[in-house]
Amino acid sequence: MIRKVTMGLVFIYGTFISLQTSAQMNSGERDGRTNAINTAVPFLRITPDARSGAMGDVGVAISPDASSIYNNLSKLPFAEKNGGLAVTYTPWLKELVNDVFLATVSGYTKLDEQQAISGSLRYFSLGTINFTDITGTPTGDFRPREFALDAGYARKLSDHFGIGLTARYIYSNLAGGQSNGSVSIKPGKAFAADLSGFYTKDFEKDDGLVNRLNIGMAITNIGTKISYTSSAANKDFLPTNLGIGTAYTVSLDEANQLTFALDINKLLVPTPDSAGLYKEKSTLEGMFSSFGDAPLKEEIQELMYSVGMEYWYNQQFAVRAGYFNENKNKGNRKYFTAGIGVKYDIFGLNFSYLVPSGSGIQRNPLSNTLRFTLTFDLGSRDEESRTGW
Repeated sequence: MIRKVTMGLVFIYGTFISLQTSAQMNSGERDGRTNAINTAVPFLRITPDARSGAMGDVGVAISPDASSIYNNLSKLPFAEKNGGLAVTYTPWLKELVNDVFLATVSGYTKLDEQQAISGSLRYFSLGTINFTDITGTPTGDFRPREFALDAGYARKLSDHFGIGLTARYIYSNLAGGQSNGSVSIKPGKAFAADLSGFYTKDFEKDDGLVNRLNIGMAITNIGTKISYTSSAANKDFLPTNLGIGTAYTVSLDEANQLTFALDINKLLVPTPDSAGLYKEKSTLEGMFSSFGDAPLKEEIQELMYSVGMEYWYNQQFAVRAGYFNENKNKGNRKYFTAGIGVKYDIFGLNFSYLVPSGSGIQRNPLSNTLRFTLTFDLGSRDEESRTGW
């Protein structure tokens, strides 16, 4: 079990917090010091596609694609293609281990000009773990794994506004079949939903070209708590998140388009208190109380910011860059991102690269994170569009 605990700490460390943050978090410190928010199944907050990953993890308001189900499903009725498919592979924590990865597949189809449906699968593997008993005797190998299966429906309510609803099944098997004394560990299971809205408006310029403004909002992972034992007292919150974003696309000429995007995210999960009473809250109580269960300064520190840029040339070649920032007292993730995309006919390939910034981590487990996404566009395309979609 020692290796299991170690691997779990490494995962939390590499995904969300620095080593310094982890040490301080366990003491429940507040008042300007580290007090990071904990949730179960944090893989649901890993950006699953290379396009958003190259733009600082923005995604709420950028143009719709086959990966929209992850960040804002309500964009899909405004997609120019009638359907699409995306497959992504992300080696994770490659600076620490070589067998942890996130793989995703997602797709959508438009039922008509007003409606679209979408589905996705996220699979997260934590590699191979060697279990031992209290004496250090090997008891077997295990491959912890988690996945989320999604299905969603989106609809236009007007020419400029749409809404979306996504249902999600979550399965997390970190040490199924193992035991810790009298407590048996079992796979965790949960159900969740996303609610999203999207507004878009075109602005025609004097030269006939069109600029576009997008505004989006999504509340993701609203669902049941999850537990890995039969004890109701050990249930953890899902990473329920509120995301608000905007993106503006400028048509420079017939062949060149430039998009700027900004996302602001906040976990709708109670801020930890020293007594651990926050765990007793229900999902809805936790969501609403998350806006005021800490001093105003700390609530502001819980906001995460993403900024991104995307340049398209002739709808065939894209260059992307971005930056993600999280307060040092709430996880301290800070990194630059960059990437490129190429399209040929219905096929596309996106690539992203992550470079951590800031200080305090000698060996950052997120360093050199790569994402690769293959895309396949299906259906007709509006040839009159000049927005870079």
